[in-house]
Amino acid sequence: MRPRCVITGIGAVSAVGVGIDEVWESLCAGKSGIASVTSFDTSEFQCSFGGEAISGDKLVSAKDYVPKSYRKATKVMARDTELAVVAASLAAKDAGLVTREAGDDAETTIPSGRVGCHIGAGFIAAETDELTSALVTAKDDQGEFSLNMWGESGIGNLQPLWLLKYLPNMLACHVTIIHGCEGPSNTITCTEASGLLSLGESLRVIERGDATACFSGGIESKINPMGIARMSMVGRFAEIPADEQEPWRHVRPYEADSPGGVPGEGGGIVILEEKDSATSRGARAYAELLGIGSAQSQAGAIGVCHQVDNCGGPAEGADEGLADAINAALRDAGIDASQIDAIVPAASGAAPMDCAELGGLELVFGEALNTIPLVTLTPFVGQLFSGAGAFALAVGAKAIAEQTLPARLHGGSPDARANAGASESVQTKLDRVLVCTGSLSGQAAAVVLGRLD
Repeated sequence: MRPRCVITGIGAVSAVGVGIDEVWESLCAGKSGIASVTSFDTSEFQCSFGGEAISGDKLVSAKDYVPKSYRKATKVMARDTELAVVAASLAAKDAGLVTREAGDDAETTIPSGRVGCHIGAGFIAAETDELTSALVTAKDDQGEFSLNMWGESGIGNLQPLWLLKYLPNMLACHVTIIHGCEGPSNTITCTEASGLLSLGESLRVIERGDATACFSGGIESKINPMGIARMSMVGRFAEIPADEQEPWRHVRPYEADSPGGVPGEGGGIVILEEKDSATSRGARAYAELLGIGSAQSQAGAIGVCHQVDNCGGPAEGADEGLADAINAALRDAGIDASQIDAIVPAASGAAPMDCAELGGLELVFGEALNTIPLVTLTPFVGQLFSGAGAFALAVGAKAIAEQTLPARLHGGSPDARANAGASESVQTKLDRVLVCTGSLSGQAAAVVLGRLD
């Protein structure tokens, strides 16, 4: 018989809070975390705003969340890895798990060999200071950069462990070392779909009996010069005046003339655990994972919508891959579309992607779509890319546990098909919540969460 799996711990890291309780309080209060970027000079970029993960008055740091014996290792952690380490630590504590983080001699709640780890990651950008300090040593006699000089001497001026900071599997690597996860481990790099696909990997690992619990989710930071430059070039980010006092108003999901989103950082890591294990140790469970589905669009989500002149309905510009993923998740959960009480979609604020996503949702839900509340998170935290699906999952699970929908921010008027306008937080019955996302490169994933009996 297929084992039931529940979410027993949530580690959420974002611009609106560090830890699911802090995140939830901000979301319900309608408090956006989008502000001027502080970590580097953004004056030359079209978008100088972002959703930085800040705790108190400083950027969140892994040094504050790792054992003293592991603090030296934070020197070889990229920003993405640091945020993953923070989220994993928060998730373990929230689940009431004792892991190797407590010390080599600690009696772990679940044997290390029964704990897996699956974390979605993105394209980690190298720190500009590290690169430029080496690049300036690769000049020719005329003072110009020389590829030959770079090969002969410049590259040798990078720190010895430079490459290890930027491999996408470093997120899961450090988490497994810190927490002693000796079960199956994997890294998935499918942009926005990464977190939900990682959860699916964890689910199947537990179902086949290879683990009792898994750290699962996704994290990414695009708040760096390379990340902002790349995504601005493909139209993901809005051009916002530097003196704007409420930058979130420019992030308008499902509005045809929305100028785009803003970069964010963070995501979520949850503890997915076999229900019998959670029950036996008296753990609190936020929600049950009822079903999961994945698919591939014939073109990337942006490409789907760029192929048509008018995204006016499901026949024009719909992300069919997203619809396929949702239908697969519904089948896996043994329910139909009419049983979904709320949806946590990508809602990026970039019009082409939102257009494709809305069309995909309409393929599944039809005319009933505008009666189902959408939980839109980008006006609060910015675009989290590989962290987006996992952050949405964390919020969806918390919403079920609280039987409450958080507030929605919207500075305009969304498409009439989308129940996504501005609203306050409201208590409501939530038996099943759909979390779904397409992605820049076409992968799509969907998860159905259910309320526990």
